[in-house]
Amino acid sequence: MTELEQHALNIRKNILTMVYTAQSGHPGGSLSAADILTSLYFEEMDINKDNVASRDRDRFVLSKGHITPGYYATLCEKGFIPKEELKTFRQLHSPLQGHPNMNYIEAVDMSTGSLGQGISAAVGMALANRLDKNDHRIYFLLGDGESEEGEVWEACMAAGHYKLDNLCGILDYNHLQIDGNIADVVGPEPFPEKFEAFGWHVVEVDGHDFESLAKGFEEARNTKGQPTMIIAHTIKGKGVSFMENNYKWHGSAPNQEQYEAAMKELGGE
Repeated sequence: MTELEQHALNIRKNILTMVYTAQSGHPGGSLSAADILTSLYFEEMDINKDNVASRDRDRFVLSKGHITPGYYATLCEKGFIPKEELKTFRQLHSPLQGHPNMNYIEAVDMSTGSLGQGISAAVGMALANRLDKNDHRIYFLLGDGESEEGEVWEACMAAGHYKLDNLCGILDYNHLQIDGNIADVVGPEPFPEKFEAFGWHVVEVDGHDFESLAKGFEEARNTKGQPTMIIAHTIKGKGVSFMENNYKWHGSAPNQEQYEAAMKELGGE
């Protein structure tokens, strides 16, 4: 097992433990994004405990702000959150609320949760970096169901207009949202043609393959004069057989039997 694979496995285990302990949260999208977040925080982005308070580092915005189990588990794996604190997820007075709050956790760059607003904040950050002559990059994670929000496309239009090549979005394209398949709810596809029409460079990758993700991020860094959208093809609930491709695990917590079965699949605690 590679180092990245081990990080992703640890993140998946902690996702399940957090949601099970709280009996609340969003495991499906957290699991689908686990490899993307691993690639970002352990290979792509310039962020660590030494530079977290500095303006001179890369920034990340979780636009699909409900997948905090995946986000917090990643920040824990990176050393920003103590592991014992994960079991306080969604409890009163815990910094680990259901949606990320930048006032509670230093490594969280933007408070998000209202779908569509995260990408808008990321566009603003990219513009600010350009004005400040700061060459660090801005990344954001977008949901495919979230892309039914009109604000997403307003932000895309602005990013394309300003040619923000310091901005990189990742679309967690798992095809499912809380009510079922995205095509059945509103149907925001086709994604590549739409992002291209708004002036974005588009890269399609396997969102569960670290080499594919790395190549996508490299292409984004080398693209000039356009923001880049990496369309990451993923599986909702990835890693737990009975959660995979099942929209009912979008925002449901496992019972004890399900939790134990899921952890066994992942290799135990």
